Amino acid sequence: MLYRVTKKENSSVLKDLTSTEGFEIKPKNKLHYDGVEVTKLVILNQDFVSSMLKRKVKRKIESYLDYVIDILDSDDEEPNSGGSYREVLNDLSRYKDILRYKYTKYLGEKYTEYMLKKIELLEYELKLKSMSEFVYDNLYIDDFQESKSR
Repeated sequence: MLYRVTKKENSSVLKDLTSTEGFEIKPKNKLHYDGVEVTKLVILNQDFVSSMLKRKVKRKIESYLDYVIDILDSDDEEPNSGGSYREVLNDLSRYKDILRYKYTKYLGEKYTEYMLKKIELLEYELKLKSMSEFVYDNLYIDDFQESKSR
């Protein structure tokens, strides 16, 4: 059951909130103490939800950007496995779906489209890097095989 605790002067009032809509958050910490156990938090103020989600989305995209920059800047002798590119691309597409279908209601269409364009740009850069390494690896293997056979 969902309840809202409000304080009026010297008394507290509980209201049943099972019928209201809001943004749900489930706490991830497993700290046990002698108090109220919170299993789910519903935020009703749309402005607060919007500002909180904008900050969350911005941090997540910046972390993806840092990772993509690290991948693009690394010029190791051994090529990076295509698996890591696929993992990041899958994670980016999953996050794009979350942004599109779960957060659009709270963030607005314009901001969501802006963030989706940023994610698509990151995907494009990763695809270019993976394709260039794939082409380079195949050219090297073909040259080695041709020189070996007579």
